[in-house]
Amino acid sequence: MRVIGTAGHVDHGKSTLVKRLTGIDPDRLAEEKAREMTIDLGFAWLRLPGKHADEVVGVIDVPGHRDFIENMLAGVGGIDAAVLVIAADEGIMPQTREHLAILDLLGVHHALVSLTKIDLIDDPDWLELIIEEVGAALKPTGLNGSAILPVSAHTGAGLPALAEALGALIDSLPPRRDHGAARLPIDRVFTIGGFGTVATGTLRGGVLRVGDEIAVEPGGLRGRVRGLQSYDISETIAQPGMRTAVNVSGIDRAQLQRGQVLTHPGGITPTQLFDAQLRLTQDVDRPLEHNSEIKIFVGAAESLGHVRLLGVEQLGAGETGWIQVRTSEPLALSRGDRFIVRIPSPPKTIGGGVVVEPNAPGRYRRFETDAVRRLERLLRGTPAEQVADAASGDEPLTRAALTARCGLAAAEFDAALQESLRSRLVVQVGEGTWLSAARYQTITDQIRAALSTFHRANPLRSGMPREELRSKLGVRGTALGSVLATMDEVIAEAAQVRMRDHAIRFTAQQQERSEALMGQYAASPYTPPSFQEASASAGEDVVRALIELGELFQVAPDVLFTPEVYSELVSGALALIDQEGSVTVAKLRDRYGTSRKYAIAVLEHLDAQGKTQRQGDARVRGSG
Repeated sequence: MRVIGTAGHVDHGKSTLVKRLTGIDPDRLAEEKAREMTIDLGFAWLRLPGKHADEVVGVIDVPGHRDFIENMLAGVGGIDAAVLVIAADEGIMPQTREHLAILDLLGVHHALVSLTKIDLIDDPDWLELIIEEVGAALKPTGLNGSAILPVSAHTGAGLPALAEALGALIDSLPPRRDHGAARLPIDRVFTIGGFGTVATGTLRGGVLRVGDEIAVEPGGLRGRVRGLQSYDISETIAQPGMRTAVNVSGIDRAQLQRGQVLTHPGGITPTQLFDAQLRLTQDVDRPLEHNSEIKIFVGAAESLGHVRLLGVEQLGAGETGWIQVRTSEPLALSRGDRFIVRIPSPPKTIGGGVVVEPNAPGRYRRFETDAVRRLERLLRGTPAEQVADAASGDEPLTRAALTARCGLAAAEFDAALQESLRSRLVVQVGEGTWLSAARYQTITDQIRAALSTFHRANPLRSGMPREELRSKLGVRGTALGSVLATMDEVIAEAAQVRMRDHAIRFTAQQQERSEALMGQYAASPYTPPSFQEASASAGEDVVRALIELGELFQVAPDVLFTPEVYSELVSGALALIDQEGSVTVAKLRDRYGTSRKYAIAVLEHLDAQGKTQRQGDARVRGSG
């Protein structure tokens, strides 16, 4: 399915033409009907003659008045082709030129021109002059060579030829690509009694199915697809390119707004900092300066922001350059998204471009050549290089997230991923997640260096606490665990990490102190030295090493037993409960000739494990 959008100056007959072609009035608001002027986006559909008779083509009608240009921008981002409407009695007007520039900047280069209101023209020479003027206006744009068809929505003249030309235009479109993760930029939200929240938009990326779990970004909302419609027909699956109405369960109407993106969970990470290539229009009256305030329009969203120029002092009319944009609010972007830039005051379209890195790794120095080279590679590099660059962030990415960041079709992505693995540009870490080889190498080098330093500084500790390692490396989320699992030379446990060849090794003097201390524990098994006494005798580092080696067991901060003695005390306490129904501190103390301090420590430790439960002064069996 395809979507065609109108474009053109106010009162040049866009909505009238749509109504005549489709039988549907795209002006749905009472104010629009009262003013006889389109204010917001309108939607319709038609079936073209001949081989397209069974195919539904969506139509988005946009406002032409300059005061509503931002509503126009919310609609044209998802169209496949355009019908530029120009009134024959007026010719090219200011909004004609701005709409034409917008189509060109968005890469909408499949179009035709409908020269309307020819019934108001008596002079054939005038009509010929207008056709020449239109051809000249199209020439410097990507719409150069588009068919120009004189029509009259009032009399019907030229409409059959226009319908045929629309069919030919549809035939010329490249196939829609399935990128795996569905993305629906929301351009309208409403409720239907008995059904609930409905969001509409032009589906991009991948398919959407009834029952799918969905996310709405920005916002992190979660819901499910309750139903799908396209052009008033219920569907179980929506394909990329379809105008789609999604009946959402689990999300309230008040939580949704135009500009958000409905997608599969994990498909998009909202961003306020992205890298892009920008082209300015030819009629910009002053250069774009570094750190200028701009208004950016992408999909159905808009946001104020500031633009940082990379590699140049300023951009002039018609020039192309690299930029980094920081927006005032999060946007749900994907690589390859087209956008329009306007200056807020006086409002004017000055350029447009393509998102290259939707989640920029950070703020670059303005003339950092490595950053510019990387962006050029992202834009023009091989698919395998694009996959590697997409995987170069801090976190391993899933297939869905990588596909979304690369902007590659599903089949194209699979081939690129395999090539990037063969070329050792990407490393698989974890189950179905990947990191670039460069980022993986950086993390593994940092892990080895951190552990080696820790082992040298703490030779009597068996390993480095995992959270200490994470903090030192500054690695977030699952990245650390995923990378550690791939490193054969590292042993990673729940609480600590160590190099495989590391072991606690006592010096001769430490070994002598250790043996002497263990002799004291053997001599007084039930009233052994406290932690403080043991540390004074053998050194705290030796005592902690013995604990980590399992030679001593720490029951309480100042109470240590050998594991064998602790096990005996536990068995004895539980046996007393089984024999007598309960155990007290006094009974355990007397049975083993220990002291109250040690008996309390053992029973409180059993309480903490759930093996015993306190009832007054006694303990009974617990649930653990």
